Amino acid sequence: MDQRIAFMGAGAVGGYVGGHLAHFGYDVTLIDPWPENVEAVRARGLEISGMTPEEHLVARPKILHITEVQGIAKAKPVDIAFICMKSYDTEWATQMIRQYLAPDGFVVSLQNCINEDRIAAIVGWGRTVGCVASHIEVELYEAGKVRRMVQKGGAHYTVFRLGEVHGRITKRVEDVAEMIGKIDSIKVTGNLWGERWTKLAMNAMANGISAATGLSSVDANRNDAIRRFAIQLGGEAVRIGRALGYAIETIGNLDPVRLEAAAGGDGVALAEIDAVILAGTNARRRSADQRPSMGQDMRKGRRTEIEFMNGFIVAKGREAGLAAPANAALTATVLRVERGEIPPRAENVSTLRW
Repeated sequence: MDQRIAFMGAGAVGGYVGGHLAHFGYDVTLIDPWPENVEAVRARGLEISGMTPEEHLVARPKILHITEVQGIAKAKPVDIAFICMKSYDTEWATQMIRQYLAPDGFVVSLQNCINEDRIAAIVGWGRTVGCVASHIEVELYEAGKVRRMVQKGGAHYTVFRLGEVHGRITKRVEDVAEMIGKIDSIKVTGNLWGERWTKLAMNAMANGISAATGLSSVDANRNDAIRRFAIQLGGEAVRIGRALGYAIETIGNLDPVRLEAAAGGDGVALAEIDAVILAGTNARRRSADQRPSMGQDMRKGRRTEIEFMNGFIVAKGREAGLAAPANAALTATVLRVERGEIPPRAENVSTLRW
């Protein structure tokens, strides 16, 4: 546990993972741009809660304002730097921590979207690792307080997927997996890019919808028109990902081949996918008020990552010569809500045409 670990971002995911690692005794320093969050953690610790009383803990990590980062130079260099910022903040956050890395230090993208290329452009591909957090559903709901809104994955579902960009299994990713595995289920993958696109497809089906409608995941999935639109979003993402050569994994509990077929007009596949989504929604493994990160952002008046999720799918589809009209329509709608041109409401998606 003598490795020095830094988290650029102490919000929902950074606070949840970094706080747990600090609680387990690792040398963790959180760095966050929200001053109130930093001061709350310093004063009271970082309170983490979940769906069960046993998940509650108060961690005491070191935490810095971004104006204090230069103080890192007074101690040993950083061995592992996790980037846990929004996608649009990736470059500056990576640039900020780069100069404090140890000679063999590396950066782990623990983010929603596909940002490894942005990180590698700053620190190099050899110092870039990816970590996908799937079905984790955490929220920084108050300064110094993070809660998880779904049950832990455990044996039921693998939450973290960690891998090298070149696909080989290395000691450093095995060591990081051992650390994170104390929090929840994890696997070391040789298919990082496929896992990334899989998570992108999953995000595409939920995040923008919550931002545009203001609905929780449960309420969105129970709306027939919105659920069918989500299937179209996911099917477009799968079609484009496969065209780009990615080996797409199961999307939550959805078969990607059947999801693509459902979006393409296969009635049998549509009925199958529709039933699986409804069954998962009714299983009550998540809080009824749970919203994906983009829905949380819209509630807080923050910029969303829509251009890095659904907008990214549209852009990559264009490169592959494939259209993604549903994703394009949702991207435009979320940007309108974000700008205050229209309020978040179910009709923004349920009546959307593409």
